[in-house]
Amino acid sequence: MRTAFRIATALLWLGVAHAEGPGPRATGDLGIIVEREHGSLQLIETSGNSILAKISGLGDLSHASAVFSRDERFAYVFGRDGGLTKVDMLERKIVGRVVQSGNSIGGAISQDGSLVAVSNYTPGGVKVFDARTLELVADIPAEFAKGKLSKVVGLVDAPGNRFVFSLWDAGEIWVADLSTPAKPVVDKYLDIGRNPYDGIITPDGRYYIAGLFGDDGLALLDLWQPQNGVKRILPGYGKGEEKLPVYKMPHLEGWAMVGGHAYLPAVGRHEVLVVDMSSWQVVKRIPARGQPVFVVGQPSGRHVWVNFAFPDNQYIQVIDTLDQRIVKTLEPGKGVLHLEFEPRGGEVWVSVRDLDQIHVYDTASYERQSLIESRKPSGIFLTPRAHRIGL
Repeated sequence: MRTAFRIATALLWLGVAHAEGPGPRATGDLGIIVEREHGSLQLIETSGNSILAKISGLGDLSHASAVFSRDERFAYVFGRDGGLTKVDMLERKIVGRVVQSGNSIGGAISQDGSLVAVSNYTPGGVKVFDARTLELVADIPAEFAKGKLSKVVGLVDAPGNRFVFSLWDAGEIWVADLSTPAKPVVDKYLDIGRNPYDGIITPDGRYYIAGLFGDDGLALLDLWQPQNGVKRILPGYGKGEEKLPVYKMPHLEGWAMVGGHAYLPAVGRHEVLVVDMSSWQVVKRIPARGQPVFVVGQPSGRHVWVNFAFPDNQYIQVIDTLDQRIVKTLEPGKGVLHLEFEPRGGEVWVSVRDLDQIHVYDTASYERQSLIESRKPSGIFLTPRAHRIGL
C-alpha cells in the first residue's frame, strides 16, 4: 500500500509539472515584458535570460505598467483602455480581468498586498479592487468642483495601506487611507500648482513629489509631517538659458535616488540634474547626449543609467555617481524605451522598440549578454518590485 501510494503521488506530481511547465519553480527571477502594440506580455526569467511564455489578450497596452503580489506570483497589469488584468506567472495565463474605466493611466498595490488601486482619466478618480478577486471595494471620484471630475495621475502606494495621487485638472494632491477599505479616508492638499502630470514617492515612503506641467518647479508633500502642507521645490526646474522643444515629458518614477542625491532629467535640456535631497537644491548639472527620459540607478547606487527622448533615443549613457560624470555611452538602436536592473544589479534589461528586441547588458563590462526578439517592447517589470515602495 505504501509503495503504491508513493508511485501514485509521484505520477500526480509529474502530471502537475508537465501541465505547468518544465517543473516546479520559484518566482524570484521572473518578470514580464510589455508588447505594447499587440496587447501581449512575454513572461521572462533572468537566470538564463529566456522567454518562458507569451500571454495575449490584455487589451490596449500603449501606456501599460504593472505591479506584483507580495509573493511575486501574480502580476497586475494596468492598460490604457481601463483594463486591470491579473496574470498568474506560474500557470502562465490570465486569471482575472476587469475593464474598470474608459481611460486609465496606471496603478499601485497596497502595503499589505490586499488592494490594487487604479488611477483613471475617464471618469476621473481612483478605483480600488480586492487583489484576490478583483472585486471593487472602493470608488474615489476625483471631484474638485460641483459636477467636475479631474484626471488622476501619479498614483503611488504609501506605508499604512495608503495611496497618494495628483489631480491634473484641480492642481491638488490627495492621500487616501484604505485601512478600512469600504470607508476610505481622504486628505486633500489644494493649490499645489497647475497641472500636475506625474508623481513619485521616495524609497523610504516619506516624500511624495508631483511634477507640474503648468508651472516651473515641483510640489513636495512630507508624509511624515503632512500638517506642514505642500511646499514648492526646485523653482527653476524646466528652465534653461535657451528654451528647447520638449519631445517627451520625463517620467518622475524614473528618478534615481542614491547617496543622498536625486538624479533627475532636466525638462527640455540635454542635462541630468543632481539634487541634494536634504535641501532639494540643484548641486550639479551633468551634460548628456539628449533630453533624458529615465534616469535609473543600479541597485548598488554606484552608477546611474540614462535613456533619451527622440531624436536621440538610440543611446544610453552611464553616470558614475562617485565623481558625477558620464563614463560610458551605448547605442543599442532606435527606440530605447525602458531599463530594468536585475535585483543585484549584475545585468540590465533594455527594450529597443524600433528593432523589436530586448538587449541584456552586463553592467560591469557593458557587453551585451543576450538578445531577445520581442514585438514593439516597452515596459520591463521584474518581480523584486513587489518589495519596494512606489513600484
